[in-house]
Amino acid sequence: MWMKRFFALGLFCLASASSIRAETDLNWQPWSADLFAKAKAENRLVILDLEAVWCHWCHVMEKTTYKDPDVTYLLKSKFIAVRVDQDANPDLSNRYGDWGWPATIIFAPDGTEIVKRAGYIEPKAMTALLEAVIADPTPGPSVINEAPVELSKSHFLSPEIRAELSANTTDAFDTEHGGWGTVHKFIDVDRMDWELSLATGGDKAAAARAQKTFTAALNLIDSVEGGIYQYSDAEDWKSPHYEKIMWYQANGLRQYSEAYTQWRDPILLEAATNIKKYLINVLRSPEGAFFTSQDADVSESMPGKHYYSLTQAERDALTSKPKIDRHVYARENGWAIRGLVSYFAATADATTLDAAKTAAEWILTHRKLDGGGFAHGDADRGGPFLGDTLSMGQAALELYAATGDRKWLVVASEAGDFITAKFYDPTGGLVTSAQSEANTGVFAKPAKNPEEQIQAARFANILNRYTGAKKYRDLAEHASLYALSASHLERPSVHPGALLIDAELAKEPTHITIAGQKDDPRSATLHAAALAFPAAYRRIDWWDKREGTMTNPDVQYPELDEPAAFACTDRICSLPVFDPAELANTVNRMVRRSAETAR
Repeated sequence: MWMKRFFALGLFCLASASSIRAETDLNWQPWSADLFAKAKAENRLVILDLEAVWCHWCHVMEKTTYKDPDVTYLLKSKFIAVRVDQDANPDLSNRYGDWGWPATIIFAPDGTEIVKRAGYIEPKAMTALLEAVIADPTPGPSVINEAPVELSKSHFLSPEIRAELSANTTDAFDTEHGGWGTVHKFIDVDRMDWELSLATGGDKAAAARAQKTFTAALNLIDSVEGGIYQYSDAEDWKSPHYEKIMWYQANGLRQYSEAYTQWRDPILLEAATNIKKYLINVLRSPEGAFFTSQDADVSESMPGKHYYSLTQAERDALTSKPKIDRHVYARENGWAIRGLVSYFAATADATTLDAAKTAAEWILTHRKLDGGGFAHGDADRGGPFLGDTLSMGQAALELYAATGDRKWLVVASEAGDFITAKFYDPTGGLVTSAQSEANTGVFAKPAKNPEEQIQAARFANILNRYTGAKKYRDLAEHASLYALSASHLERPSVHPGALLIDAELAKEPTHITIAGQKDDPRSATLHAAALAFPAAYRRIDWWDKREGTMTNPDVQYPELDEPAAFACTDRICSLPVFDPAELANTVNRMVRRSAETAR
């Protein structure tokens, strides 16, 4: 009898296991504050799937790996499976950005990292990985205990390190195809900012590198609907990954516009116009704010390679198009606003400036926080996050330069104060989030992204130049000491940003002031000429004496009978300029004189 009961029980267990294996739908959990407490209580490991709405290989992994019966059986048996949209969760995205997307992170119940894997993992490999972790849940070779960051002793690079980083950045350039790197090709934002800044100062080699890269990257621009694809996985730029992500749209628009102001090449303007068209026509919400991204593919049967080869009429005839992530995030809108303002500066297209202001007003109404910061989305988990307030602070400064409206300078100043209040870490640098993702394991140490520190240092520095407030200079130096640590300078991706910090903290920006009433067309014409001047690092003020003194009255301007422009560099100022056509020549003379004085 007992043998029959045992045999029946064995059949029941086999049937149950078979049933579990047959059911391949995973019960994905969101990230939560009690995640690891639950994992400890249930004695389960945690697997984090960091994905993105636009990510092709995330979709593939969902339809293959996470539908595989062996994989789902193991996950249901031993794991809490957590899925997170990385665009919606900047804290996790910043912590694990080097590993995705998709990024797969496996944790012990106490929050200790065991495995970190980048990209698509096919089913058999995932099964083997899960079985290995279950058998031996100790950290593997992908988990390296990082040494504490030793802050830089100076917010300036030494001459030797400066020369080394500059040489490394130049040597990484692909002289045959343009761009940097040997496989994936995209416009590296900090590298291109560095090249544009060198070109502005007369560096012909840097200008040639930038122009070659901009020309090659035309292969990534959709000539039908506009917009720029994420990257090419071939060094000749001709094998695009068709995702259209806000980071690349906004910075592509900004940098192509800035390049056009330098070289007046109509091809550069056409590229900027195509990206602008896409932002306005496809990613703009009915209320005027901007969505986050657009997927590469329509469906499995219509990948991006097929869809993006179609004409406009053929695309319009389809019942489905690549999915748009319709979340509206403050960070992404700040990026978009900066791009639109740059296009306005290069073209004087007032409709583009109106679009930038409309988006900014929407974010102020729907994402502004008490104290001057910004929420990410309409229902954040965690936060507030540094990136949103930083991005909107940068955008507000650009809007101030483009309009002369002091409202935007106030917004930028409040953003700087919020960053200091919420993200300043006395031990060094700025934390990504005002709240920790969890309170155990690896999460006991807050995430700090070196590239984000670079952006924060640059923002705080130019905010100091505009306002004269020392607290922003202090913030810039604080962020730079962390960003310029020796351990961070080992990462080539940090090199151009480090060079930008070093250069910008060391000198005054090119400063153009329009002295004249804002309702005087002559003032407006001078202001447009100032905006169109190709200075990568600049400060533009518009002083209308009816508004009182300038916010930062570091230069005293005479009261004249007609509007005039003044150019200043390193506390050397020009005579008044009344003719807009002469402004660029005057500023160039001042820049050269400043450079000669520095030498």
